[in-house]
Amino acid sequence: MDTQTTEQQAASPQRDTALLSVAVAALLGGMFAFYYFETQYNALIRVLMLLGGLLVALGVAYQTAAGRSLWGYVVGSRIELRKVVWPTRQESVQATLMIAVVVLIMALLLWGLDSLLLWGVETLTGRGA
Repeated sequence: MDTQTTEQQAASPQRDTALLSVAVAALLGGMFAFYYFETQYNALIRVLMLLGGLLVALGVAYQTAAGRSLWGYVVGSRIELRKVVWPTRQESVQATLMIAVVVLIMALLLWGLDSLLLWGVETLTGRGA
């Protein structure tokens, strides 16, 4: 049984490469069909061809180790997203107002510093007279 598992793991990168190549070909085929049949079919049919190529590509890519790993990451992300405690409307408004006040204060401080430095340079160079 161990030799079979080792053989499957050894053949897996070649299989994954072949499957990813097929997935890319399916996606490119859908894109090609979308533009090639522009004069023959309306937009709905062409979009369905494009989506069909995309679905086939996703299905084939899922069969690879990278595809399964990526799908596990997406599922894990959705689980973590459900755990997020989103702020209330009042908290969002208060945070936004605090940020606006800090930005206004910083703008006034920088304007004052800029004016002070301008006055100093004009005084030293005699250009303000």
